[in-house]
Amino acid sequence: MSTPVKVSVIYYSATGTGTEIANTLAAEAEAAGAEVRVRRAPELAPDAAIDSNPAWRANVEATKSIPEATADDVVWADAVLFGSPTRFGNIASQLKQFIDTLGGQWAQGQLVDKVYSGFTSSSTAHGGQESTLLALYNTFHHFGGIVVAPGYTDGAKFADGNPYGTSHVDAQGANKVDDVTRAAAAVQAKRVVAVAKALKAGAGA
Repeated sequence: MSTPVKVSVIYYSATGTGTEIANTLAAEAEAAGAEVRVRRAPELAPDAAIDSNPAWRANVEATKSIPEATADDVVWADAVLFGSPTRFGNIASQLKQFIDTLGGQWAQGQLVDKVYSGFTSSSTAHGGQESTLLALYNTFHHFGGIVVAPGYTDGAKFADGNPYGTSHVDAQGANKVDDVTRAAAAVQAKRVVAVAKALKAGAGA
């Protein structure tokens, strides 16, 4: 009997949108038969900044029980879904800082040949979602990873409109994660698990 695909969902979220998407991806990956870890990137912002936004503080408190990501969560996984809000068209410093700690594992070849994919959110419809995911994917090329974007492989992706990954427009918290985003996340999670499973089966052949 084959062992299940191992998936890590590693993300940073300030006000909770990323947390919602991460949990949806995790649930869908588990439903597809994967063993899943959900991990959050450590918060770097000072308390003064966090306290300036009640939603930010609420998310920090609500996600304390989620373990912080470690290098082992990447090494362990057959597939990794990384998530970050858009920060000026790029990923947040919190997730970037975590990724930058993986140099040792990269040098040892422990990040190669894994499936990688990404998810994001922004306040506005053209607020840098695609550029954020493409910037994130640059890292995976350096890892020697296999980028698995959802593409337009399902009708749900025409509704959410982003072939590069799952994304959501939260309008400063006014737009909660909805069925369109959840459906897009389901497509992405299932595709990531399916490709990782096929690669794992091929490696064992």
